[in-house]
Amino acid sequence: MVEQLFRDYHAAASERQRRAVVQILVRELSKHAAVEELLFYPFAGRLLDADEEIDRHLQEHMTVKRLLAELDRLPEGDERTGRLVAGLRRELAEHIREEEGDLMPRVRARAGAEALRTLGEDIRRAKERAPTRPHPAAPDRPPALALAAPVAAVYDRVRDRIQGRPRT
Repeated sequence: MVEQLFRDYHAAASERQRRAVVQILVRELSKHAAVEELLFYPFAGRLLDADEEIDRHLQEHMTVKRLLAELDRLPEGDERTGRLVAGLRRELAEHIREEEGDLMPRVRARAGAEALRTLGEDIRRAKERAPTRPHPAAPDRPPALALAAPVAAVYDRVRDRIQGRPRT
């Protein structure tokens, strides 16, 4: 989905369309990051006893969230948008390569099918209630994240509705 959004950004016929794609990127990646931080990373860290590795992934998330926050603040047609979208794409490509090429296969090898199914269901449900904007200053680990995320999500969804942002 994210790769398609990057293609949509480059294929957009107007600044308005590009801005709408950026808003969807911000929304979807913010939700994804929050859910990974709340559910997947703690699960992987416990399963693999990999706190240092998880810390590295959380630092990558921080870079992505800062880029998303900067993109979120830009007005339609801002000349910096293209540069930030390109930087976001590079950061995500490296992050995804590491997660899908190394971390996730090790988690799948160590976790039972039932645990993975439950995790997947928990992630699906959590995405429905996750924050829709980046919050780089918010906690990125439970239990503080578990307390902050619902408040941020309500705030984000009110702002999204008031600003007429696309829903996904």
